[in-house]
Amino acid sequence: MQADLGDLHAFVAVVRAKGFRGAARQNGQSASAVSEAVRRLETQLGVRLLNRTTRSVLPTEAGQRLLERLAPALGEVEAALDVVNAFRDRPAGTLRLNVPVSAVRLVLPAIVPGFLAAYPDIVLDIIAEDSFVDVLAAGCDAGIRYDERLEQDMIAVPIGPRLQRFACAASPGYLKQFGRPKHPQELLKHRCLRMRFHSGAMPAWEFEKAGEKLQIEPVSRLIVQSGAAVDLAVEAAMAGSGLVYLFEDWLQPHFDSGALEPVLEGWWPQFSGPFLYYPGRRLLPAPLQAFVDFVRTHPTTR
Repeated sequence: MQADLGDLHAFVAVVRAKGFRGAARQNGQSASAVSEAVRRLETQLGVRLLNRTTRSVLPTEAGQRLLERLAPALGEVEAALDVVNAFRDRPAGTLRLNVPVSAVRLVLPAIVPGFLAAYPDIVLDIIAEDSFVDVLAAGCDAGIRYDERLEQDMIAVPIGPRLQRFACAASPGYLKQFGRPKHPQELLKHRCLRMRFHSGAMPAWEFEKAGEKLQIEPVSRLIVQSGAAVDLAVEAAMAGSGLVYLFEDWLQPHFDSGALEPVLEGWWPQFSGPFLYYPGRRLLPAPLQAFVDFVRTHPTTR
């Protein structure tokens, strides 16, 4: 049984976009054309692939099984077709990256402008989210994550600063009113501003000094979801609402301006920086290969 490659692409696009309109925008087609392609594929296969309601479009069990086998296969087809890029003067195409919001803020600004200047025929499509996803199933070529969240059987390339720290901070006004903690345990008596992952988990505040490691679950005055909402916690901290715990590089501009002051600096934990990771297939799409090569030689990743 042979299925049209375009119909297969349409099916994968609908599942990834969770709807026909989103898939149509991604493929540059009309929603009716995408819907017809999926209907044609279902008719040819003789099985329903999608459950359609007025609010959502989700794969059936058969559709999910097909997607699991089809997405990597289509990725290999795209990589094979991309080989012709090697015969161009300059690599071209779209590179889709799935990255955490912290990388968008702290890592990519030092890399992206130079990369775009060096490769004017490549389009970067950045998807920023903090939830852990399968980059291939999400329709991305590569991702950025920290080592404890890297998938197995992936190639990992260091990107950005190789060492980072989490920092605790508060405004001068808050510290004047409530005092400066001298030990992490004292945070349990302070007003703290915390973050929660999309999964619902709320990470503890970790501290380390002279071999002693502590995890603190402080009382929360404000809880924000990780991602763009983190800036609200930072603004609240600068306004004197409580202490914030975040990447040191994220808070550094506010340390420099005096809006925030370091707290418990001798206890800040250090950890290795993020990695660019991607499937270990033999032929990489030309845009991804160009990005990998650029990252390997970039000053911030050495």
